[in-house]
Amino acid sequence: MAELRKVAIVGSARIPFARGHTAYQDETNLSLLGTALAGLAEKFGLKGQKIDEVIAGAVIGHSRDFNLAREATLDAGYSPRTPGTTLQIACGTSLQAALVLGAKIASGEIDSGIAAGSDTVSDSPVVFGNKFQHRMIELSKARSTGQKFGAFKGFSFGELTPVAPSVNEPRTGLSMGQHCELMAREWEIPRAAQDALAVASHRNAAKAYDEGFHDDLLVSCAGLMRDNNVRADANIEKMASLKPAFDKASGQGTLTAGNSTPLTDGASAVLLASEEWAKERGLPVLAYLT
Repeated sequence: MAELRKVAIVGSARIPFARGHTAYQDETNLSLLGTALAGLAEKFGLKGQKIDEVIAGAVIGHSRDFNLAREATLDAGYSPRTPGTTLQIACGTSLQAALVLGAKIASGEIDSGIAAGSDTVSDSPVVFGNKFQHRMIELSKARSTGQKFGAFKGFSFGELTPVAPSVNEPRTGLSMGQHCELMAREWEIPRAAQDALAVASHRNAAKAYDEGFHDDLLVSCAGLMRDNNVRADANIEKMASLKPAFDKASGQGTLTAGNSTPLTDGASAVLLASEEWAKERGLPVLAYLT
């Protein structure tokens, strides 16, 4: 059996993260992902270059997101010879993309790859119910005027009620926040510890921006230059005053709008490669995927 090669993490790029329905309300999975990929290409001089494979996806996909990874790769300016593979495993999408590419690089199947992911709640797919969809299909098949009118026989305006995607887990019917409440209870994580972690997280994020930590990582998108959900003025007193957001009835809820993450839009990409591929191009190796 051949020895596995080291998988180098060359670098990454991401767009600023935005609270849902704010800065990116007019953007799509494709535009967000394409911007992150373009930023990565600009950062490492990959415009017009062929990458062995780009694997990317979105947490929630539209029907219009057909071949999302490939289209975003082309929009970002990579060589048309770069294949794009679309993958979807909910919130684990981009991590799985990195693992798949890492295995391919380690085995020698490919020398370079980009793992990426996008998430937008601002552009969630809203569809009509099955009954109205079936009417539209019948209408598209109708040839005569009578057949077209017949497609709407028995129609009611209630059929036009849109069906929005749920943020709840299909098997349990619970949201992430509700699941986290159960986890916090099982692991006995007190409210005070959660609030302290949240305050430290906001302050550290703000400090990182002030000190330029993100300068070589962020790519401006839709006019946004930094995450808009970071609160530099977060404090324990204000955090402690907030009411539970997910368990409002039991009196034991600990997760609030302050110590929980908001629904967020964003996209990011990471360049992986063999050591040889990176060295040939004079690119840095930040770390190794093991």
